[in-house]
Amino acid sequence: MTPAPLAARLSVPSGPLFFPVTAYRPDGSLHLDAYRAHVRRGVDAGAAAVFACCGTGEFHALTPEEFEACVRAAVEEAAGRVPVVAGAGYGTALAVRYARLAERAGADGLLAMPPYLVLAGQEGLLRHYRELASATALPVIVYQRDNAIFTPETVVDLARTDGIIGLKDGLGDLDLMQRIVSAVRTEVPGDFLYFNGLPTAEQTQLAYHAIGVPLYSSAVFCFAPEIALAFHAALNSGDDRTVRRLLDGFYRPFVELRAQGRGYAVALVKAGVRLRGLDVGEVRPPLHEPSEDHVKQLAQVIERGYALLEEDA
Repeated sequence: MTPAPLAARLSVPSGPLFFPVTAYRPDGSLHLDAYRAHVRRGVDAGAAAVFACCGTGEFHALTPEEFEACVRAAVEEAAGRVPVVAGAGYGTALAVRYARLAERAGADGLLAMPPYLVLAGQEGLLRHYRELASATALPVIVYQRDNAIFTPETVVDLARTDGIIGLKDGLGDLDLMQRIVSAVRTEVPGDFLYFNGLPTAEQTQLAYHAIGVPLYSSAVFCFAPEIALAFHAALNSGDDRTVRRLLDGFYRPFVELRAQGRGYAVALVKAGVRLRGLDVGEVRPPLHEPSEDHVKQLAQVIERGYALLEEDA
């Protein structure tokens, strides 16, 4: 049986969207066996999709060869059970190169990162993403953040572009997102996907859901899938009590700890994976490892999160 198109498979996810970390050996080289185990565990735990080599997966730190190897490994471990979406970024020429590597490795779609460094106008951004979308047959989700911020009019143009199926928001401007959702709904027939892509998106998902953004990435799923699944189920079933308990007792303390260091949106997640028994190595420069004290605090936060699940059992 041929799998449904990516947009259909993501529109009503059965579980969190999984953004695996990339595993390295002690010498800093790629550790594909550990990476495969990490992806396999996530899919087995109930992830609705694997977003390989994206922000949490240190896309910025990977060579093209490492990128293709990781995407291929994720595709093989997912084995068609869930879609695999790969990151693509930098300038247009390199973004196209990564897109074609992802397609060759068997990915089901692309998450298009912001262009490297430059502050481009709306016309240039639109041209960049249109060229990327036309470079392969893979559907594209555009990631709004940093130097890639769009007006509602530009997102309407993106939504009209063949191959672009959605927008992931990492900016956090709810007023802008509401205007984007409204403009696309008014101007473009059919469905367009929206994702909350803020770090630890569960913390803001109640607000995003209210403005028509039902999908979100879950970095917590990397190291505490049971907590992420419980939150996802509670949110979608209207179990406000469980949502509030997890927000107050786990997610808010985790977010406050994450705010203690630059790059902790990746480094703290990777430390969490190691705490849960899988040695995925350290982050690559220019990111740095969390302090010993912060890792101890993280262990306490994780323990508290699992205790909350046991109290509700």
